[in-house]
Amino acid sequence: MNLNLKLKIWRQKDPNTRGKFVNYRLNDISTDSSFLEMLDVLNEELISKGEEPVIYDHDCREGICGACGLYINGRPHGPDSLITVCQLHMRKFKNGDTIVIEPWRARAFPVIRDLMVDRDAFDKLIQEGGYVSVNTGSAPDANGIPVKKVHADLSMDAASCIGCGACVAACKNASAMLFVGAKVSHLTLLPQGKIEAHDRVLDMVCKMDELGFGNCTNTGACEAECPKGIKLTNIARLNREYYSAIV
Repeated sequence: MNLNLKLKIWRQKDPNTRGKFVNYRLNDISTDSSFLEMLDVLNEELISKGEEPVIYDHDCREGICGACGLYINGRPHGPDSLITVCQLHMRKFKNGDTIVIEPWRARAFPVIRDLMVDRDAFDKLIQEGGYVSVNTGSAPDANGIPVKKVHADLSMDAASCIGCGACVAACKNASAMLFVGAKVSHLTLLPQGKIEAHDRVLDMVCKMDELGFGNCTNTGACEAECPKGIKLTNIARLNREYYSAIV
């Protein structure tokens, strides 16, 4: 069955212009379409009428890049779990539904235009400490540095973070603790990351505060809305690493 929908979309010309919601109607949208394909249909209609299309982030459309960050009906990435917006299908909605679409709301993620936000803050956090300084030389033996399986598994789970920003959008304080916790855990759990572990966590936490992210209050909204299921235990590990670094 195809859907007739009412869309309530945030439109904002630039960071310095006050935005507002604008209503649109779309008819005969296939339930097999993805959410972004539905927005493509809307934009084609707007362009055909000589109107400005809705601007939104997207890239891989395979749930890998983390670019398609949208707030849909009060939830980051919409009414489903463990998916990004590009993996959300219109069968999750009903005929006649009103869908409210907003950008991420966080001081550290200023709106560029419409639904597109500037997530350079995450790049700056990575630049501050999301790396290891090693002389790689030739390709090392895969088994040259023993790593406990439990640590390797936890590190790989943390490394699955795609930096979409859903954790920040879901948090009432716009905290980046889950993101930073995942990046710190990813490297600190491995032998290669332990050399700079203290400097890394201190630098990243300091930069996180500087960029305007809020504090964690352990409500768990970040984990609930994370499309990759990053666990709150990474925030606990971040706190342990931080306290260990300052004593």
